[in-house]
Amino acid sequence: MRYVIIGAGAVGGTIGVRLAEAGHEVTLVARGAHLAAIRERGLTLRQPEQELTARLPAVDAPDGRPLPADTVLVLTVKSQDTAAALATWVDAPVVGGGTAGERLPLLTAQNGVANESTALRRFARVHGVCVWLPATHLEPGVVVANGHPHPGMLHLGRYPSGSDDTDRAVAAELTAAGFVAPVRPDVMRWKYGKLLGNLGNGLQALLGRDIPEELAGRVRAEGEAVLAAAGIAHTSQDEETAQRGDLVQRRPVGGEQRAGGSTWQSLARGAGSVETDHLNGEVVLLGRLHDVPTPANDAVQRAVRRAARERIPAGEFPRVELAKLLG
Repeated sequence: MRYVIIGAGAVGGTIGVRLAEAGHEVTLVARGAHLAAIRERGLTLRQPEQELTARLPAVDAPDGRPLPADTVLVLTVKSQDTAAALATWVDAPVVGGGTAGERLPLLTAQNGVANESTALRRFARVHGVCVWLPATHLEPGVVVANGHPHPGMLHLGRYPSGSDDTDRAVAAELTAAGFVAPVRPDVMRWKYGKLLGNLGNGLQALLGRDIPEELAGRVRAEGEAVLAAAGIAHTSQDEETAQRGDLVQRRPVGGEQRAGGSTWQSLARGAGSVETDHLNGEVVLLGRLHDVPTPANDAVQRAVRRAARERIPAGEFPRVELAKLLG
C-alpha cells in the first residue's frame, strides 16, 4: 500500500520514514519551515541505533492529481488541527472515481478520543490507532525517536469497533517496518486508557519533569471518575505495562534522553496552540455531562492555554499561578 502521512512531526515523521525504509511509497504532509527543510534536505530520523535521512515527496495539501486507490491516509496532526486537515483532504480525487472521504481508509494516529468521531463525519472508513511512540520534533527537518528495540507500539482497529482486512494489512506492513502493531477490535478502549496517561502531558508542559505526585494523581483520578460515570471502558495501567513490556524502551539518542511529551514540545516550539483542550478538556467535558467535578483538569487546561497564548517557555509556568487556579 501507499501512505500519505498527514502531519510529519514526531509521530508521523517516525512512521513515514520507517515505512519508506521498508519499501513503501510515502508522501509527507507538512507546513512552514518543516516542509521547506524536508523538501531541501529530506527528513532525518534519529534513533538510538541509527540515523536515517529519507528524501520523500512532501506537500502541504493535495495537488489535484487523483490519489491511487491503494492509498492509506494516516492522520498524525495534533487534535486541534484535525478538523482543518480533514477538510483539506476529504474531497481529494481518487483514481477510478470518487473521493478520499468516500473510498480511502483514514487512520487516526493521534492522542485524544474525539478525532475518530470528527473524522467519521467526513470519511466513511475510519480506523483508530492508539499510539505509544516516544518521539520528539523540535527542529525543522528532524525527528528524534527514542523507542528501542522497536520505535513504537501502534494498536489498530476499525472505529467505532471491530477490525477488517485493512487493519490486518496495515498492521503487517507496520510490523515489517519495525513497529509492534497489534490489531484491536476494541481499539477505543485502548485509546481511552492512553487518554488517562496523557492527562499528565499538560502538567509536564507547565512544570517540567518535577511534577508533584499528588497533583498527577488528582488529574488521573478525575479522569477515571468521569469515564466510570459515563460507562466508558478503558485499559488499566497494569494491562498497558504488560503489553508494552520491554518492546518499547526509552533510550538516549545522541547521549540525550527525550526532553518532553507532545504538549511540552508544542510549548517548546512556540506553536501557539496545544492539544490540552482535547486531553484534559475531554475529562472536563465528560465531567460536565455527568455531573462529576473536575477542578484539577480544568485548572491544567486553562493554565496550558495561557502558557501557549503568552508564549511562556515549556516547564516554566509560575507554580504560584497554577496553585491559584487549582484553588
